[in-house]
Amino acid sequence: MGNRGMEELIPLVNKLQDAFSSIGQACNLDLPQIAVVGGQSAGKSSVLENFVGRDFLPRGSGIVTRRPLILQLIFSKTEYAEFLHCKSKKFTDFEEVRLEIEAETERATGTNKGISPVPINLRVYSPHVLNLTLIDLPGITKVPVGDQPQDIEYQIRDMILQFISRDSCLILAVTPANTDLANSDALKMAKEVDPQGLRTIGVITKLDLMDEGTDARDILENKLLPLRRGYMGVVNRSQKDIDGKKDIRAALAAERKFFLSHPAYRHLADRMGTPHLQKTLNQQLTNHIRETLPALRSKLQSQMLSLEKEVEEYKNFRPDDPTRKTKALLQMVQQLGVDFEKRIEGSGDQVDTLELSGGARINRIFHERFPFELVKMEFDEKDLRREISYAIKNIHGVRTGLFTPDMAFEAIVKKQVVKLKEPCLKCVDLVIQELINTVRQCTTKLASYPRLREESERIVTTYIREREGKTKEQILLLIDIELSYINTNHEDFIGFANAQQRSTQLNKKRAVPNQGEILVIRRGWLTINNISIMKGGSKEYWFVLTAESLSWYKDEEEKEKKYMLPLDNLKIRDVEKGFMSTKHIFGIFNTEQRNVYKDLRQIELACDSQEDVDSWKASFLRAGVYPEKDQTENEEDVQENTFSMDPQLERQVETIRNLVDSYMAIINKSIRDLMPKTIMHLMINNAKDFIHSELLAFLYSSTDQNSLMEESADQAQRRDEMLRMYHALKEALHIIGDITTSTITTPVPPPVDDTWLQNSTSGHSPTVQRRPVSTIMPPSRPPAVRGPTPGPPLIPVPIPNRPARIPPGVPPGVPSRRPPAAPNRPTIIRPAEPSLLD
Repeated sequence: MGNRGMEELIPLVNKLQDAFSSIGQACNLDLPQIAVVGGQSAGKSSVLENFVGRDFLPRGSGIVTRRPLILQLIFSKTEYAEFLHCKSKKFTDFEEVRLEIEAETERATGTNKGISPVPINLRVYSPHVLNLTLIDLPGITKVPVGDQPQDIEYQIRDMILQFISRDSCLILAVTPANTDLANSDALKMAKEVDPQGLRTIGVITKLDLMDEGTDARDILENKLLPLRRGYMGVVNRSQKDIDGKKDIRAALAAERKFFLSHPAYRHLADRMGTPHLQKTLNQQLTNHIRETLPALRSKLQSQMLSLEKEVEEYKNFRPDDPTRKTKALLQMVQQLGVDFEKRIEGSGDQVDTLELSGGARINRIFHERFPFELVKMEFDEKDLRREISYAIKNIHGVRTGLFTPDMAFEAIVKKQVVKLKEPCLKCVDLVIQELINTVRQCTTKLASYPRLREESERIVTTYIREREGKTKEQILLLIDIELSYINTNHEDFIGFANAQQRSTQLNKKRAVPNQGEILVIRRGWLTINNISIMKGGSKEYWFVLTAESLSWYKDEEEKEKKYMLPLDNLKIRDVEKGFMSTKHIFGIFNTEQRNVYKDLRQIELACDSQEDVDSWKASFLRAGVYPEKDQTENEEDVQENTFSMDPQLERQVETIRNLVDSYMAIINKSIRDLMPKTIMHLMINNAKDFIHSELLAFLYSSTDQNSLMEESADQAQRRDEMLRMYHALKEALHIIGDITTSTITTPVPPPVDDTWLQNSTSGHSPTVQRRPVSTIMPPSRPPAVRGPTPGPPLIPVPIPNRPARIPPGVPPGVPSRRPPAAPNRPTIIRPAEPSLLD
């Protein structure tokens, strides 16, 4: 085939590819792309075909390649090609590949020489290639033909730069030998994207078509117009050879014969031709692979270290061993108990930093959700006063009472205590749900044994449900105990005398602390959600809630205060979030229909989660800001508004109201303290003890051990994959060692004086003077561009037939007294030119 040079790396690289494929990963060597850049009919496509060893690209004169062809070479045991636009079809005849390229080109560009930047993607699978990407680009042109747009030159230029600007792209700058190299557009574009010349290789084609009596020896020796990586000459098949179906291998043999037989290139024959170009590219691939290997090796070693602990456990694994099953069952049940306790009690290891879970969520229920639900049951002031007045009147009956009846106080208190049952039972339900979620999270470690996980969840959940009934019975018993005896002799109860004194302080806030104190209840970020876009839109502020006011600042430093809102006559209500909003919102409004902030009757405060909303609501309750009561029927509102009392009855109502308030504060305090204790004792602690001491016995009694410890198919597959991955990683590391020791890195060539490219780019391109085949330049003369001003006349002088050499001690660039020799070839010297040695 045409790519023997690359075959040296194929065995090692493909072993590495296979090793990675066996563990389901890609071998990320990121091999460079090779882009062929040059003018029209420069021979770019022929160079690419020589790499593949197949004749499959369109040929002809003028612009033939009119769309970029991204050619992916993929190592495979069979040889075929496929296009991205017709993946289902495999091409084994490469003549059909050429026809498909031509047809696909015409579908996008038409038949009249138009171009398109949309690439054609072609994959060639072959046992004779490396995984590599080659790019055939349209030839650089200056003059539009046919239907081509007037800016065709700039379109092609932008298209080429898009590919060759990538650092992983090797640039083959192709220039025909029968054109002026100093004006090569391919070399100019390569210089733009690769100023150091590290990725650019000059390729001189059509050496066999040069004018008779001329050659490109000085260029190929990198003396004239030098490049850092130099030039390589190739001889491609002529159009006649292509039409005659000349085999690529025969063409390579003819190319070799040309260089060996040509007098100007004979001494360069080993460094010319397609095989040497492939060998050079192969060395570039080798260098790139070696540079990639250290990072790859580190990645593989870290993966091996992460697998070693589990692999050690699996090395001597026997699935059917009964002792192993018994041991595993004991360990997993024990670990389930430890994990459950850690999630409830809290632990320093494996802390979840993303959300609350387990015991933290239950704590929030105890101290935020439950107090909030309690306060919601007692905020309806008008209803309470009306019930008190009805109770007083019904106790007095037909008589007009002179004194405040204590039976009215007891009736109202009992009615309020009964209302506590609902929030208490709701609290139990919330805790049960969190416990069940915690159990499910803990049993995820039992996923290897699905039957064991299912049974463990079922048994523990059933036990928690059993404890639910007993816990709720105990909670209801606590409330019944409170109802059985109203203790008006409690030390915190204000008594009748103090209640009468407080009756004159109607507008005093119950939640305000002693005057002079500023109690900060909460600080945190909230978003004011309902500011119009014209006024800046919703914005986040730092809020500070005290017992007297709600203030917000620019940030948490609390230096720049934006506003302070007094809490008098404020209430909170729920607000539905918008269709596209992810925030959870609640509102604050004034019960007297006054503006709360600027021209807003209500400010909407937004949080990231419902839990944050509930937490802020609980904080507002502590500050005395209560939720809005549910809307009642209009008739009841009218009745409330028209309801009036005589002064004596009003004083009695206010007294009982103060007594009820004082006593319910005692009850609420007692319930808030006893509820968490009752739930912890009867439910949570019992669940922990059950898992530790009884779960194993329930598991044994529910089913036999073999079915419990039956391994899931996923777990068995995971174990096999882990062992296979471990051995594949070891093999890949071994192969990397082979590549490192069996390949040699070649140093980057030293920089050269390539200012000729800059000069030619700026518009002052020197003229390249080709010389007759029968003349050579003396090697002692420095390789430089001949200027346009001629020197003294050139006189041929015959010299003897002996090897050319430079006398010792003569610095570079100084003409030698002893000219070099060549068989039967005169040298050209300037007769009157002075020498530095004279």
